[in-house]
Amino acid sequence: MRNARPRSAVLAVALPTALTAALLAGCADPGGGGAAGGGEPELGAVELNPATASIALPMDAYTDTEAEAVRMGRVQEGLVSRCMARYGFTYEGPRPAAGATASASGDRHKYLFGLADPAYAAAHGYDKGAGAGANGGNREKPPAPQLSDSAYAVLHGEQRGTQGGGRAPDAPNEEEAAGTDSGIEVGGRKVPPGGCGREAYRKLYAPRKDSVDLLFAFGLASEAHDRSKRDSRVVEVLAKWSACMDKSGYPGIKSPYDVVDTLALEDDKGGAKAVAAATADVACKREVNLVGLWAAVEKAYQERLVDEHAQTLALYEKQRDARFELAASLG
Repeated sequence: MRNARPRSAVLAVALPTALTAALLAGCADPGGGGAAGGGEPELGAVELNPATASIALPMDAYTDTEAEAVRMGRVQEGLVSRCMARYGFTYEGPRPAAGATASASGDRHKYLFGLADPAYAAAHGYDKGAGAGANGGNREKPPAPQLSDSAYAVLHGEQRGTQGGGRAPDAPNEEEAAGTDSGIEVGGRKVPPGGCGREAYRKLYAPRKDSVDLLFAFGLASEAHDRSKRDSRVVEVLAKWSACMDKSGYPGIKSPYDVVDTLALEDDKGGAKAVAAATADVACKREVNLVGLWAAVEKAYQERLVDEHAQTLALYEKQRDARFELAASLG
């Protein structure tokens, strides 16, 4: 039995709660159809220039905070280490940097609609890592541990040198893993399908056949964002923002997500040029109430998707609670 390893197994440790980057890139549509669901939804209250920290969206209830994501990453690495120890290997995976929880301020939507904080724009421009420690709050990337061939096989569930040359036997969940032969033995013991890395993922995120994919809620949030970008009310407010940017000396920018690339600020996101552009960007957002209007539209699409997928989300929430309980029991 040869199953491709789910992409979620790779993302489990690194999945951030600041979903913005992946949302902007777009994800698979778990509900199907961009404009599905009966046309544009009615909006609730539209706040005037709300602080992003005050924005509450329906999918927040199903999404880990940054602190939770870091903690679950540590738990997953702990499970890998325990598995490796069964085969006589000491293993410690990558750990989050000291500043990795610096963004756990409750402002999970800080960049969902592009930069929105006027004070931050004036101080740091588009430098998202400013004030988050020496490495900008990024996770450490220590050198890959030096593994023997046997340790490598136990960790990855395949012999060194075979990566990319065909998938080793794997299993999508722990129930099915019991009946899947990895074809690898180390020290007289069978290696779990996919190795200790996959075993740790399955124990935490896919213990049963009915386990909802880790990225299900993330995918719904992404789909809601994609739908909101095509909503006529968002298209209109973006056009107003773009016109404001034209008047401010930044012509031809159609979306807040395009400012850095269009103005070639990638190499100096916190410099004077970036600060000037960011200040104008945020001022234009506030002039047209882009954040308030877009947040209301986003919320409406999320509410629709929550209703459409209520049964699966209920199961997802139950399983997420179980994960947290397991994590607590493991210390």
